[in-house]
Amino acid sequence: MLKILQQQYDLIRSARQNLFAFLEELPPHILNQEAPVFGRGTIIRTYAHVVDSYTFWLGSFAFHKINEHRDIPVHEVERADVKFIRERFTEVDEIVERFLNEYSDRWSEPIEQDESWQGYPKAPTPLLLITHVETHEFHHKGQIVSMARSLGFPPPADDRLGGIFT
Repeated sequence: MLKILQQQYDLIRSARQNLFAFLEELPPHILNQEAPVFGRGTIIRTYAHVVDSYTFWLGSFAFHKINEHRDIPVHEVERADVKFIRERFTEVDEIVERFLNEYSDRWSEPIEQDESWQGYPKAPTPLLLITHVETHEFHHKGQIVSMARSLGFPPPADDRLGGIFT
């Protein structure tokens, strides 16, 4: 199962790179222009939120390190560009690799949490966590392309398996 999950994440990374290539063609101000009915309000804020979700669920939650988690600071997000987000996703890729290797043979084994995780699931499985962050990314990918379209920059057609084919 580890090999399949690694292959799946590679496909997700490929689709992500295609979206980055499109976003790099946009005027820089569009990346931070408000589109309040979508995602986190801007393309960059939405993508930063995706990064934060991966680091929270797979880095902090899965490894019982709530005190070490830090979202990307707002002041960094507000002046960020696609290069900045690409660099954060390099860190995400390392977290995903570590997560996949750590739980490589325990996909259905609950990750027990103590009472400090109030309001969060007490015993999700690693399979649930990886599924959550990956589907969450694609939910926000849809919002990002919708934001670009609403701001006058329609993305290229990429409905063939999430933009994996070029």
